[in-house]
Formats: sequence, C-alpha cells, structure tokens
Amino acid sequence: MRLLLLLFVGVPLVELTLLLVLGGLTSWWVSLLLVIVSGVVGSILARRQGLKVFGRIRSEMQLGRMPTDSVLDAGMIFFAGALLLTPGILTDILGTSLLIPICRRFYRARVAAWFRRRFADQLYPLHREEPPFSDIVDSHAINHQEEDAT
Repeated sequence: MRLLLLLFVGVPLVELTLLLVLGGLTSWWVSLLLVIVSGVVGSILARRQGLKVFGRIRSEMQLGRMPTDSVLDAGMIFFAGALLLTPGILTDILGTSLLIPICRRFYRARVAAWFRRRFADQLYPLHREEPPFSDIVDSHAINHQEEDAT
C-alpha cells in the first residue's frame, strides 16, 4: 500500500515540483517544450527499439530457444515508453535509461535477481540453496500374465 501511495502521489508531486523549479529558473515554455520533446522522441525511440526486440523474440523462438532476456527487454521498453509519455523530469530520465541497452542489461540483472530471491523465499521457506528432495525408489512393474503365457 505504501508503494502505491508513493507511486501515485509522491512521484507526481516531485515531478511537478521539478517542473515548476525548472520553469522558475528558465521560463514556463522551456518546461512545456521539455515535456513535449521528451514524449515525442521517447515514443519514436521506444517504437524503434520495441520492433527490434520483437524481431529478436521471433528469431529466438524460431530457433527453439526461450527468449527470456528479450521478453524482459520488451517489457522494459514498453515501461520506458509509458514513462516518457508521462510528463516529468525523473520519469524521462528513468525512461531514457530503459531505452539504453547497457542500462537495460543492468536493470535486467537486478530484476532477475529480485525474482530469484522472491520465488526462492516462497518456494523454499528454509532458504535452502537446493530444493528439498524426497527419497525416490526406482522400481519395475512385472506383468505376471505375460510370464504365464510364455
């Protein structure tokens, strides 16, 4: 609940404050121009990179590989486009960084580590490195009717 409150109230307040400070230091039209230009350029870059990543997903699937990194990249590019269309300076910085492949690799590693930790905690509550295994006994079934027939 706190995270949602921070996202929906805190971030817009910080963004508005930054835009007002920028407008006070320069002029209101510079802030407006920044919002418009970042939205247009961001949507163009997001579309271009999104198409490239979807092509990579398609080729990886045709080769029979799971496109896990490419799917994460596609999600991050989509999120970057949403951030760049949101008016604000911080969202533009984060959105732009999501469109830079080197930054995406860094974010992807962090997201993957978060998922591993999160799911390991839920699946193995004792925080073991390896999953708990039960004793498995290998066995064979013998059909006695076939033995009697021969």
